[in-house]
Amino acid sequence: MSFLSVGLNHERATLDLLERVTVPDDEFGKALGTLLANANIQEAVLVSTCLRTEVYAVIDRFHGAVEEITATLSTITNVPEDEISPVLEIHFDRGVSTHLFSVAAGLKSVVPGEFEVLGQLRRSLERAEEEHAVGAELSALFQRAIAAGRKVRSETAIARGTTSFAQATVDLIRHELGATISGATAIVYGAGQLGQGIVKGLSDDRLGLERIMVANRTVANADAVLVELADDRIKAVSLEEASQHLHQASIVVTAIEVPHTLLSISDFAGSQTPVLIVDLGMPRVVDGDVDTLLHVRRLDIAHLREVIDRSLAERRDEIQAAEEILRSEVEKYLEDRRSRGAASIVSELRERFEDIRRMELSKRQSDFSFLTADQWEMVESLTRSIVAKIAHQPTLGLKDSAGTDRGQRLTEALRNLFDL
Repeated sequence: MSFLSVGLNHERATLDLLERVTVPDDEFGKALGTLLANANIQEAVLVSTCLRTEVYAVIDRFHGAVEEITATLSTITNVPEDEISPVLEIHFDRGVSTHLFSVAAGLKSVVPGEFEVLGQLRRSLERAEEEHAVGAELSALFQRAIAAGRKVRSETAIARGTTSFAQATVDLIRHELGATISGATAIVYGAGQLGQGIVKGLSDDRLGLERIMVANRTVANADAVLVELADDRIKAVSLEEASQHLHQASIVVTAIEVPHTLLSISDFAGSQTPVLIVDLGMPRVVDGDVDTLLHVRRLDIAHLREVIDRSLAERRDEIQAAEEILRSEVEKYLEDRRSRGAASIVSELRERFEDIRRMELSKRQSDFSFLTADQWEMVESLTRSIVAKIAHQPTLGLKDSAGTDRGQRLTEALRNLFDL
């Protein structure tokens, strides 16, 4: 049983391609079902966020599984395989745990140390569990990665400063608008974790915004934001209501997932003031045609780079400390996994020997019908002792080498020799 991860992320793929391969929430069940229908994939967890779409799997054959995952991503997203394959990042066995632990710690994020990724990984695991797509091994890998991510944030200062898309977005808006942000009206599309973080950042009294609208498909979710922040300037509206107020807004932030563009040039043509749009949607929520309007400036995830680079420079030493913690946590996880594997194979080996012993005695019991019950018990005891002695040396070898490459080779050899 081997681990494999195959996917695309912001380090290798373009923003446009990442947008096209993002798997919508309502497609997760279908995607997981398609993955498990393949011959070489035994378990799977799908992670699909605005800048990362990856499949983590327990597999049989490496090359076959890579091909099957690539084909599934292509089928689900309608993106040709020849566009996906050249930019895939692939990890196998040990590399999978190293990669996933780094993702959980925020070291693979556009904003190093950002905390949203922990919730995204947890939700991805929950979805896989809901679809019965994940077993004990892959579940344990994700749980240990999430725990390592928390440990990095608690034992280093990597979470200092700008550590989330929400914070980076607010910093970007403040930098772009300067003093003119005071008295402005902002509309934030989306009441999820990202949208809530942006609204919270924009409500900072130091910015001086006059009004903030939270637009969401489900207004009740937007209302929950109001209850938490308890700020009279914040109002919850539906997506339809928000469009009626766009002409008054100086700031528009989209942190919502929709299957197609929601806003276009006609929505901003009648704006009464210059408008700054920050489109964080994947796919993009605002049509690119708004760029032709002179009073509109549209930014997206790519424009956050300057903010992020400043934050990265401030925390370079903390990143190195985080990497040290992760190396230790990965080694502990791998050792625990190998130890569990050794205990499991020892148990399976002894059960196999015991099954053979019982089966052979059962076959020959009639040949020894002249034995009394006590004598038969002596035969049982003798054969159990013989089996225990036969299993003793393999058991010692496995236990002594648990957590090493030799132990892994012995485990694989025993599985093959005794069909375990």
